[in-house]
Amino acid sequence: MRLTAMSVSELLAAFRSSEPTPGGGSAAALAGAAGASLLAMVAALPKPNAATDEDLSLLQAAGEKCTGLALQLESLIDRDSAAYDGVVAAFRLPKTSDPEKGARTAAIQSALKVATETPLEVMRRCADALSAATVVEEKGNPNASSDVQVARALLAAGLQGGQANVAINLGSIKDADYVDRVRGEAERLAATAV
Repeated sequence: MRLTAMSVSELLAAFRSSEPTPGGGSAAALAGAAGASLLAMVAALPKPNAATDEDLSLLQAAGEKCTGLALQLESLIDRDSAAYDGVVAAFRLPKTSDPEKGARTAAIQSALKVATETPLEVMRRCADALSAATVVEEKGNPNASSDVQVARALLAAGLQGGQANVAINLGSIKDADYVDRVRGEAERLAATAV
């Protein structure tokens, strides 16, 4: 069963289980999806603080952007677990002969890159949503300012969680150029949460 098809109680039980998935990457995507969803909600509330039609258009655009980002982050909840399962499967490949060892090593490296790209994508989407938070905060209903603060905290948690998952995977990837490029992007994205 897909994680995103579970009830909240079932999903939380899955996180509590002794199974390796869902793990921190899926939790980071979930936090980001909740944060982006909150921003979309605030942007759609009546009685916004938008003084002009232009302000209202900016608020609506920010809300639509956050809705799209929330949906992307929701899909990353399942993608992260699938990516980790791919790493586990690669490590289980046979390694009796030299050709098997070579194929296993290549499969592990490929799976680790997929498992790195997914939390990096979580970071990208959380950073994108955070960039819309200022418009939602300034032009949305002022009575929902605490919702915007919670959204920012959830998006920052998604960014930090994604960065932690990126970092742990980079430690096992042998492609130095890839590691440098991804580490640099992750650091730039993490700085958007400050």
